[in-house]
Amino acid sequence: MSIKTAVIEYSPKAEKMAKKIEEKANEMEALGYEFITFSITGSAKAVLVFKDRLKETEKQQGC
Repeated sequence: MSIKTAVIEYSPKAEKMAKKIEEKANEMEALGYEFITFSITGSAKAVLVFKDRLKETEKQQGC
């Protein structure tokens, strides 16, 4: 499985953080990544985890 991460910078307001996560997830989806999970840090940042759908499909097809 091929994993990619992204960091959402300091965003102390929940609504703004949610919007930034949504925007990044949609951006990465357009690039062929599937959003898996995220974690919010104590410093009001978020780490998002994505799976590369294209590489996963290739592995399943034996390419």
